[in-house]
Amino acid sequence: MTIDWSHFTPSASLAGGLLLGLAAAMFILVNGRILGVSGILGGLLTPRSGDVAWRVAFILGMAVAPMLGALIFPESIKAALAVPRIDSNFLTIVSAGLLVGFGTRYGSGCTSGHGVCGLSRLSPRSLMSTLTFMGVGFAVLAIARHLF
Repeated sequence: MTIDWSHFTPSASLAGGLLLGLAAAMFILVNGRILGVSGILGGLLTPRSGDVAWRVAFILGMAVAPMLGALIFPESIKAALAVPRIDSNFLTIVSAGLLVGFGTRYGSGCTSGHGVCGLSRLSPRSLMSTLTFMGVGFAVLAIARHLF
């Protein structure tokens, strides 16, 4: 195993994790809601009166924030605009996306929602969900690496 030192960024990762944790804590304290992106996005599919504007603002903020970050930190523009290399075919990518969507819906949230927000609230359901998500991910990776 080798480490890709050019993409090993512990300081930036720590800062991002701290900001995410702070945002999740502030969101629940200010709004009384859990900062789960799948739930926020899912709420737009079945909108309720007075519940759409903040959800749209949140999703737009997630889309705009990386662009603003690239403007503030110009050295990151090249990395932000880099096209990721995915070693897979279209059918596999679509299937993986559908499985993630199904799992997110079936598990009442995504890995980050359960892992960041649920575990910080000491939710047993989030602990089991996070362990299941991670365990299945590890198993699939191990199987895929050995079979393909």
